[in-house]
Amino acid sequence: MKVLITGGAGFIGSHLAERLLGDGHQVVLLDNLSTGGLENIQSFRQDSNLEFVKGDVRDIGLVQLLTARCEVVYHLAAAVGVQLIADDPVRTIETNIAGTEAVLEVANKFGRKVLIASSSEVYGKSESIPFREDDDLVLGSTSLSRWAYACSKAIDEFLGQAFYQQYGLGVVVARFFNTIGPRQTGRYGMVVPRFVQWALANEPLHIYGTGQQSRCFCYVGDVVEAIIGLMQSEQAVGKVFNVGSAEEITIEALADKVVALTGSESEKRFVPYDVAYGRPIEDMMRRVPCTERIRQTIGWQPRTLLSDILEHVIAEHRRQAKPR
Repeated sequence: MKVLITGGAGFIGSHLAERLLGDGHQVVLLDNLSTGGLENIQSFRQDSNLEFVKGDVRDIGLVQLLTARCEVVYHLAAAVGVQLIADDPVRTIETNIAGTEAVLEVANKFGRKVLIASSSEVYGKSESIPFREDDDLVLGSTSLSRWAYACSKAIDEFLGQAFYQQYGLGVVVARFFNTIGPRQTGRYGMVVPRFVQWALANEPLHIYGTGQQSRCFCYVGDVVEAIIGLMQSEQAVGKVFNVGSAEEITIEALADKVVALTGSESEKRFVPYDVAYGRPIEDMMRRVPCTERIRQTIGWQPRTLLSDILEHVIAEHRRQAKPR
């Protein structure tokens, strides 16, 4: 099978590409390298079944050219990370909405099945824990750029389900909950790689807010298994699925765990949100998924414990830090 992955040089996209190549598929990657990087695909760049195309997912002509040659589309291209969202809200909105619109329009033209990568951010400020796919969404004020990302991903979901309902297009939506693992960068505010980098350098770990906000971190390899399984399932078409772990941890406890696993001498420093981002940012105290729907549909559940994931990430950062 020939597969198109938008955002294919990104964190999740590169892991998906590597897995699909290992399964014998032909893979076309589309990425403008704004947040992704060629280093993510370097280890398999020379695979004869891989084609990399540098370009923007909003370029509908290019998307059409590539989709015509592929059988399915994994649409992972998006503006990601709280820091990027705060710094560049225009790019966030334009990339997420216009990119998804282009992918769906072209996929519908050629009748290609599409997986749309969404986010737990769409639940907004909801306090209905654990989050279920049909729960109401509770977004904050339009004056706060944080909610631009959540809103743009919600519109992506609406677009995908509209194409399914109106045209019968095979669309599956996956809502990711804090995916982590090797190749993830802390450049745009991702907490785990930042903590690991600071801990290995014995520098203070900056914890935004009180540190009592909690998250559930899911290993990228488990996420890849989930989305491949969803794309192979006819029962998944037209539905939204939470993809994440139920292993909940506060950000302060995460910092403590990273320090312990690295044997670091780092201290913890608490930084107010407005100081960290240069503007007011609302945050959610808990973000926990209910994964009953995906378990019942394809039998998926995460296998990798947080401690094991952190060991993988720490080992990668240590390898990168060694003199060459």
